[in-house]
Amino acid sequence: MSLASKVTLGGSIIVSTGIIVYVHFKQKTERERLREGVYRDVERQAMKKTQNLKNLQDQIEWTKILVAERDNKQKQDS
Repeated sequence: MSLASKVTLGGSIIVSTGIIVYVHFKQKTERERLREGVYRDVERQAMKKTQNLKNLQDQIEWTKILVAERDNKQKQDS
């Protein structure tokens, strides 16, 4: 085997190994990033659910107040 073919083979092996390592590293970081996104989504949904429950409680309280005011006004009008 000539020196040129050995250098070419060695260079091909090094480049191929580098590409494989890069792709695996990139996939790993991509997977971690996607997993973090899922955790953020779950956290965001939990916060949204908490806010929606608070809004529902506020609406229930306002409904009670408004119904009581309406009933009082109807009693006064009668």
